[in-house]
Amino acid sequence: QVQLVESGGGWVQAGGSLRLSCRASGRTFSMGWFRQAPGKEREFVAAISWDGGNTAYADSAKGRFTISRDNRKNTLYLQMNSLKPEDTAFYYCAAGSSYYLQSPHRQDEYGYWGQGTQVTVSS
Repeated sequence: QVQLVESGGGWVQAGGSLRLSCRASGRTFSMGWFRQAPGKEREFVAAISWDGGNTAYADSAKGRFTISRDNRKNTLYLQMNSLKPEDTAFYYCAAGSSYYLQSPHRQDEYGYWGQGTQVTVSS
């Protein structure tokens, strides 16, 4: 059983940056970030393989967000730059049980989820 705890959310003006962190209670394999805005379904943001060698991004995140991990610290990161009001959402990290994800955008690829952290971007 892996527990995930996100941090780093907050309020920022449009164009600003935030770095989210997700600390895992133990070793993890592939991991990802998802987000859910009010009144919308949870959607994929980014994913990373167990060794950090493979990454995947939603179109909305490409060029602005960077996913990374530090396995020595059991921590996943999401660096978010050039934030927009439409990035406002609750952000969740998730852990899968395989080294590489076949379909990183699919939520059923992940067996463990954190409680989330709120990101608010004002215009």
